[in-house]
Amino acid sequence: MPLTACAINCSLAASDARESSTDAMIAVLREAFEKHDVTLGKPIRIADHNVRPGVTSDEGEGDDWPTIRKQILAADILVFGTPIWLGQASSVAKRVLERMDAFLSETDDQGRMPSYGKVAVAAIVGNEDGAHWASSQLFQSLNDTGWTIPAVAACYWVGEAMGSTDFKDLDEVPEKVAKTAAMVAGNAAHLARLLKDAPYPG
Repeated sequence: MPLTACAINCSLAASDARESSTDAMIAVLREAFEKHDVTLGKPIRIADHNVRPGVTSDEGEGDDWPTIRKQILAADILVFGTPIWLGQASSVAKRVLERMDAFLSETDDQGRMPSYGKVAVAAIVGNEDGAHWASSQLFQSLNDTGWTIPAVAACYWVGEAMGSTDFKDLDEVPEKVAKTAAMVAGNAAHLARLLKDAPYPG
């Protein structure tokens, strides 16, 4: 059964500013997902869009979130990409999570949020520390807003403390990152297919 995945990149910089290590990690996952018949398209760089602050699905004229929301929910799997800043997920990532808070009041007759039956995984990069804290922030919030989190759901890399090398600067993908990506993709695809065959009852 073919599946689709949608990736969001919550870098603080717009795509015309500089290359993104978050995009590089998403690319590692894309290759891993392909082996499980999952198509992952071009990442959505949130900083390229006007995603207004708020906790509704439409914050009025000029808000780009409704279009992004539609793309995210059209896929079977969400790849939530974020860099680490000050030891935690980026402020852009937190804005996305806040906008997903609207899902809690958008349930169907069985009490299911729009994200029910959808799987979410994380792609996290940064220097120094914070990958575990960032993933815990993401996964608790994503679960609260209806997403299903598989076993081994985070693919991450952190560089040397006080270092200047970014993930995108590496000559090759570290073996442990590649192995983790394979597990993340395999588990997410497996879970997504189970949920399509047997949706949550509500």
